[in-house]
Amino acid sequence: MLEAGKPHNLRVIGPCHIRRIEAGILAYGCDMWLDNNPYEVGLGYDWMVDLEQDADFIGKDALKRIKAEGVTQKLVGVDIDGESLGSYIDNEMIDYFPVYAESEQIGRVTSACYSPRLEKNIGYAMLPVRYEALGTELELDHPRSGRVRAVVSPKPAFDPTKEIPKQ
Repeated sequence: MLEAGKPHNLRVIGPCHIRRIEAGILAYGCDMWLDNNPYEVGLGYDWMVDLEQDADFIGKDALKRIKAEGVTQKLVGVDIDGESLGSYIDNEMIDYFPVYAESEQIGRVTSACYSPRLEKNIGYAMLPVRYEALGTELELDHPRSGRVRAVVSPKPAFDPTKEIPKQ
């Protein structure tokens, strides 16, 4: 495939922003940063974060404590009302969209787009854990529509039960 694409200047790049969000793929620098831990962003699987290994590593004790105590915030999926957000590329979203509950800012949308496949705006938001339940209704500042409704939704937004690979 790479050879066939050379005459057309086709190259390997990252996933399409829309497909990335639909599929539950996170972007470093958008959805997670140096101050996040794997449990906040849904990557705390035992096979990824082996806290029982003999080898020591920086942050091992902190991760053990976080795993035992739980996190205070989590990255969740959100469905977003309002006009189409279009498609940002990961470094193009000007800033986070503030998320509100009862008129108080509680979190931020980290990535968002309009999904033509799902015919709605979707994204990720970092929220306090008390707002992570599916169906939780929130509000956020949409860049064109102003304050709109948002609902905590499954992540990934498309094929959340992974039926496609089973076919």
